[in-house]
Amino acid sequence: MKKSILFSLALALSFAVQLGAQSTKTLPSVEVKTLDGQSIDIKTYADNGKITILSFWATWCSPCKKELDAIADLYPDWQKDYDVELVAVTIDTQRALAKVKPMVESKGWTYAILSDPNQQLRNALNFQTIPQTFVLDQSGNIVYNHNGYVPGDEYELEDTIKKLAGK
Repeated sequence: MKKSILFSLALALSFAVQLGAQSTKTLPSVEVKTLDGQSIDIKTYADNGKITILSFWATWCSPCKKELDAIADLYPDWQKDYDVELVAVTIDTQRALAKVKPMVESKGWTYAILSDPNQQLRNALNFQTIPQTFVLDQSGNIVYNHNGYVPGDEYELEDTIKKLAGK
């Protein structure tokens, strides 16, 4: 009886250790496109040594645009204070991509804009709704994710960034 309890405890501990080891998630190696149509592996943003924000959005998504507009006001300070890079990844379909560049220019967003028209990156990261935001630490580990947007979420995001920057 004692042996079976000890075995069960050892098995449970082993399983818990495995779960803990799997909880560190990194970006998958997936090709996305720049607005000029060039392919780039999203993994390069995980290897840049910066705190990186990935924000998934679409031209038809009002909360997405509100979130990116709100962050636009704070982004220059975030770059200066925390060495942050924001990459806005549109999930607009190939047909709707023609709307992306004019919208980005009219909004004055200074972020890197990439497209995932076949939703390969979205599928690899396994999320359903947008806006969806991920934060990568300086080592490229996904340390935060959030979906949806309500005004003020950008300050929660800044708190996460501030902690990662050690400030």
